[in-house]
Amino acid sequence: MAPASISIHDSDFWQGVYRLADPKITLASAASMFVGACAAAAHGDISWSWFAITAFGIVCIEAAKNASGEIFDWDSGTDQAIQAEERTPFSGGKRVIVEGLLSRRTTGLVAAVFYFLGGSAGMLIVVVREPSVIWLGLAGAALAFFYHAPPLGLVYRGFGELAVAISYGPIIASGTYLVQRGNIGRDVTVTSAPLGLAIVAFLWINEFPDSRADALAGKPTLVVRLGHQTAAIGFTVIIATASAMVVALPALGLPRSIWLGLAGLPFGIAAARRLRRVVAASTLEVENLVAAQGWKLMSFLLMALGLGAGSLVGG
Repeated sequence: MAPASISIHDSDFWQGVYRLADPKITLASAASMFVGACAAAAHGDISWSWFAITAFGIVCIEAAKNASGEIFDWDSGTDQAIQAEERTPFSGGKRVIVEGLLSRRTTGLVAAVFYFLGGSAGMLIVVVREPSVIWLGLAGAALAFFYHAPPLGLVYRGFGELAVAISYGPIIASGTYLVQRGNIGRDVTVTSAPLGLAIVAFLWINEFPDSRADALAGKPTLVVRLGHQTAAIGFTVIIATASAMVVALPALGLPRSIWLGLAGLPFGIAAARRLRRVVAASTLEVENLVAAQGWKLMSFLLMALGLGAGSLVGG
């Protein structure tokens, strides 16, 4: 295990910090911010400086969540239970403690620094720009911390997927919009809902390789609770529901250009087909899931790009 002291010249330390700020996972936050910013741009000019501060704060909270989550997953034994062949580029945890890049104490310090930086950015927005954003900020930070942390331990109580849907859907998108416009428009709330669901589908497929270790550690994700066969059907249902929600958006007063949000559907369908084939086998071949995980990532990113573009074109 890495020593508790921190050196700015320690390559292991910086590699650990980089893993905790994982750019692939941060794409979920970026997608939601993009949808919120485009909805705001459809109704007025964008303050890029305040958008940059918003993005900085959200990315810091994301990294802080990853760091604090590493500690609780280490303490529960989840990370230690994951075998090498079960890891993929999209799942298996950050493993900064398991691989000795950071000690448990250092990981806690990194989490504290990122929470402080994210909170400071949020308070700057509250004091100088938009006071009412504090409620969304507090809700987002609480969901981030208590996603793993007791006494709530949302992911350890079967509420992790719901927390992700709320955070990466309405909270981040609406918060981004609120900083720009000073209110929360109905359009951004309903537009961000299918995106939150699409991001849950990305989490969902990433839970399959971790399911054995999660079950051993008492981490009842929905994939663990439902079993692989039923969860694979559930994955398809999530994709279909998110797409149906996009189709229904014009009925709620949004322009038909919002249907550009369906751009990622072919990748979602491909991911669902691959997942069903993999779980139909007698054993779960994790390496065969990697392509499907990548397709689902592309699917929600294209949905975000389409929803954002649809808001701008229709605005």
